Amino acid sequence: MQQKPPLDLSTIDKSWTLFLDRDGVINEDKIGSYIFNADEFVFMKGAPGLFKKISEKFGRIIVVTNQRGIGRGLMSEDDLTAIHKKMVSEVTTAGGKIDGIYFAPSINNNDPMRKPNPGMALMAKEDFPEINFSTSIIVGNKHSDMLFGRNAGMYTVFLATTNPEIPFPHPDIDLRYDLLQDFVKAL
Repeated sequence: MQQKPPLDLSTIDKSWTLFLDRDGVINEDKIGSYIFNADEFVFMKGAPGLFKKISEKFGRIIVVTNQRGIGRGLMSEDDLTAIHKKMVSEVTTAGGKIDGIYFAPSINNNDPMRKPNPGMALMAKEDFPEINFSTSIIVGNKHSDMLFGRNAGMYTVFLATTNPEIPFPHPDIDLRYDLLQDFVKAL
C-alpha cells in the first residue's frame, strides 16, 4: 500500500468523509455492557452541537458501530433503531447531520462487517460512491477502530475516552485527542 502523507487537518474540505465510532465517541460508553435502549443513550459532553462544525467541514458523516448485543440476543434491531433515531434527531436539531449509520450485529469476530474488518466502510462507499478512503478519517476509541481505518485505507484519530492506556505515537494512530470536542476544536 502506498504511504500517505501525514494527516493535516487544515487540508480537510467537503470532499472528505468522516467516519465515527459511536459508543465512547458520540455517546458515553457503558463499560463492559451495551447501550440497550434510547433512554440509556447519553451524548458525550456537547456532542450534538459538535456535529454542526463537523457538517460544515466534511462532505459525508458516517457512523460505524459494532453492536454485538443484538447478536447475543440482549437487544433487538428495533432497540438500536430507536437509539439511532434519538441520536440523529438531536444532531439535526443542533444543526448537524449524519449521512449514514452502519452496524455489525455479529458475534463472530471474523464477520466482514465487524470492525476491525472494513465491511461497514465498503457498504458506505456502495451507498455513497463519492467516498474516497484516502480522504477519509475514522474517529474511534478502540484499537479495532484504528485497524478498521487502516484496513480501509483511511486516516485514524484515536480518542482516549475508554482506553487511555493505548500508547501514542502508535503505528495505527495518526492523531490522538482526549474527547471528540478536542478533535473538533482542532479542525
